[in-house]
Amino acid sequence: MTDTNRAVAVPVIRHPIHAFLGPVPIVCFTGALATDLAYAASADMQWANFSAWLLFVGMVFAVLAAIAGIIDFSRKRGIRRQRPARLHSVGNLVVMVFALINNFVHSRDAWTSVVPAGLTLSVLTVVAMIVTALIGRPIVYRTAHGEIQ
Repeated sequence: MTDTNRAVAVPVIRHPIHAFLGPVPIVCFTGALATDLAYAASADMQWANFSAWLLFVGMVFAVLAAIAGIIDFSRKRGIRRQRPARLHSVGNLVVMVFALINNFVHSRDAWTSVVPAGLTLSVLTVVAMIVTALIGRPIVYRTAHGEIQ
């Protein structure tokens, strides 16, 4: 089967949309960890504001990527048959739960929103995100979105 014959359920130039949307939450959640660390070191309230906005934008794009991923997962039998795809889905759900709780924690007053709960949740989110990305990357880039090569 050639590259031009592969069908992706939600494609953009024969590539799944969730793979395009996924980097936005990765950058936002990692940025939130960086700004949480900056806030913990400086106590400058603007860093806490940056964290809250990065978490919000990351969640918006995470939800959009999840919708596209669910469509791919439900429409493509080749993806559903892969065990890593299920682990990747569950891992992404865990990341979104950590980030959602972190959003609520960051809605509090600056110091209590970051130290220690917000910072801990940011670390957990980023670690879970790295593990999930390592599980999901081969599905998208090595197995051609569930198609047999």
